[in-house]
Amino acid sequence: MIQTTPQQPSGHKRLDLLHPIRRWLDNMAVTTPTAARRIVQLIPAQCPFERDICILGIHFHIPPLCKLNPLYDELVALRFRAICYLADGCGEDVTRYAR
Repeated sequence: MIQTTPQQPSGHKRLDLLHPIRRWLDNMAVTTPTAARRIVQLIPAQCPFERDICILGIHFHIPPLCKLNPLYDELVALRFRAICYLADGCGEDVTRYAR
């Protein structure tokens, strides 16, 4: 089944080809501490692409580009669920995962 999402109030719809992956990520349950730790390690807490670069005394700022990832929100939610599982379900101290 191909999911369509509303694009404009006039009734036009656009095709969302990533809907099955989004649904899969949103429905992914974190059930083991090993899987939760692996998810937390694989998905960064903050965008790894944001940088400040100085070339010949001129400073450039590269903004975070993670919001360009069409699955960004689902991945952040999955990481949050994994951290909550480790904290609430396993009683683990998750402060080391905040970086």
